[in-house]
Amino acid sequence: MDSGGEIRIHQQRGLPDFLQSVNLKYVKLGYHYLISNLLTLCFIPLIIVISIESSQMNIKDLRQLWIHLQYNLVTVITCSAFLVFGFTVFIMTRPRPVYLIDYSCYRAPDHLKAPLNQFMEHSRLTGDFDDTSLEFQRKILERSGLGEETYVPEAMHYIPPRPSMAAAREEAEQVMFGALDNLFTNTQVNPKSIGILVVNCSLFNPTPSLSSMIVNKYRLRGNIRSFNLGGMGCSAGVIAIDLAKDMLQVHRNTYAVVVSTENITQNWYFGNKKSMLIPNCLFRVGGSAVLLSNESGDKRKGKYKLVHVVRTHRGADDKAFRCVYQEQDDAGKTGVSLSKDLMAIAGGALKTNITTLGPLVLPISEQLLFFATLVVKKLLNKKMMPYIPDFKLAFDHFCIHAGGRAVIDELEKNLQLLPVHVEASRMTLHRFGNTSSSSIWYELAYIEAKQRMQKGNRVWQIAFGSGFKCNSAVWEALRDVKPSCNSPWEDCIDMYPVKLVA
Repeated sequence: MDSGGEIRIHQQRGLPDFLQSVNLKYVKLGYHYLISNLLTLCFIPLIIVISIESSQMNIKDLRQLWIHLQYNLVTVITCSAFLVFGFTVFIMTRPRPVYLIDYSCYRAPDHLKAPLNQFMEHSRLTGDFDDTSLEFQRKILERSGLGEETYVPEAMHYIPPRPSMAAAREEAEQVMFGALDNLFTNTQVNPKSIGILVVNCSLFNPTPSLSSMIVNKYRLRGNIRSFNLGGMGCSAGVIAIDLAKDMLQVHRNTYAVVVSTENITQNWYFGNKKSMLIPNCLFRVGGSAVLLSNESGDKRKGKYKLVHVVRTHRGADDKAFRCVYQEQDDAGKTGVSLSKDLMAIAGGALKTNITTLGPLVLPISEQLLFFATLVVKKLLNKKMMPYIPDFKLAFDHFCIHAGGRAVIDELEKNLQLLPVHVEASRMTLHRFGNTSSSSIWYELAYIEAKQRMQKGNRVWQIAFGSGFKCNSAVWEALRDVKPSCNSPWEDCIDMYPVKLVA
């Protein structure tokens, strides 16, 4: 008893655990504030000196200054001309701001829902899968993070399924037109005012193209700049945004629409190769439509401003190139094969992407800490762990592509995020499944539906795709953003977040 008392006394008298100290966070915040505002702090003494000197000047001093300028009129005019010329060049060459006016996510009708037990029963009744494949699919579904209300296309609800070109077109029309109808209704924008159209869908590329289907449906104008991106995977949504941004730099005062989707009907795998069965279990029906503008007047009604787009492509490496690969199995059945090296390759692409993105978004303090630990590791202690920048200081919200539970887990761990930061990704995966390139928009809609988006907040959208690619888009909220009408979360947001089975 005495020894126990001695131990308690010793512990009470010992130094506090600084890592657990609440006050330490204020020290760190103060350090970040000091370093991040170092340039401003350096200018304060100069401003004070100029202010003191100006306050001591009288009428006579001001007259002498005016006389001095008169005798140096040529110099004054020359300097003024250079200033006006430089300012004009700056205004003409600076990038035009790109504003996100609004966006819409497609929500399929309830009769297309595919509860997990129904999914497995349909897979069994098709007769295409052996017992080993069925058991494999069951295990994948149990660990996937998908809920009971995700959607599969109409053709997959029949027994046997009825995949066809007509059914695939029907799925594409329902998703794209559903998202666009809602977008045009919410924004009151006349479709004929759209000057740029970008559509991305990896696995379904009919002739005429998906972009032509939209032009035909909405009778878009004849000089529209339309693009159709195929085979670029789940990160193609960010690529489409980047393309639209570049086009908006060239064409003044116009709207751009970006449509992101994937088509499941003709790309369901009916074989028994395990690496090709995973997409069946994860991918579900979904799509988004985004309205962008470069008109300065649209800033008042816009939701977000596009700040950065950073794209990373690892296709020069053979392993990265083949890690997500569409091919035929030994029985001649077509599917998309996922490599066992996928997570390692995704990690490498992510590292490259955030190394590029970091200097653009991180506070100077984080960059100095990273550089200092890198130097120490290189010169003094090679076993020292590198400093991982705190991206929570750069972003308020994270939209991580809902590709699967493992992807979200790894990014949460490696970027040292909190559960609230990955909540939108996990709940989107649970409610809608992997909707490919549109998933980051369902996640943004979740954050808005939870009324967490405040003016000035920064959002990081990050997605991975075949090739192999890792792409990021950074947005800044122009106001406190409320969910748009007919949000995909409109009637179910109160039920989320749900507790997921470990």
